Amino acid sequence: MDSFMSKMKRMFSGSGDSGVLEQAEEEGYVELSTDSGIEGKSKIVVRPFVIEDFESIKPILDSLREGRTIALINIKPLKDKDLVELKRAINKIKKTCDAVEGDIAGFGENWIAAVPSFAHIYRQRTDKPAEQKKAAVTEVSEYGEQ
Repeated sequence: MDSFMSKMKRMFSGSGDSGVLEQAEEEGYVELSTDSGIEGKSKIVVRPFVIEDFESIKPILDSLREGRTIALINIKPLKDKDLVELKRAINKIKKTCDAVEGDIAGFGENWIAAVPSFAHIYRQRTDKPAEQKKAAVTEVSEYGEQ
């Protein structure tokens, strides 16, 4: 234990810190400060966005790249204006989500949720479409010969 503390002392010793390290070595503990600046950066932000044109996705992409923002995106204004531009914007957001290992999903007709890597969007699994596909497929056991 003594050698470990000595190594730590040498690593972190500076001009004015040696007294603090000596005291910590004697008492067997080190008191860490709790800065509020660090706490403010670790909070998760749920932020609404509105896409009115392709250029309005830049703040969304920047927030997703930071990794602490869950974006709730209203796509209705661009959907009413230009569907091609909307597809382009959604594809760009999707590529950014893939790059940061996040997730993206639509809910309702006019909203999209995009989350960074720490979150996952729940998707309800329904078996009805799979059952309908199975019922629609029929097997042909014999082919007519001519």
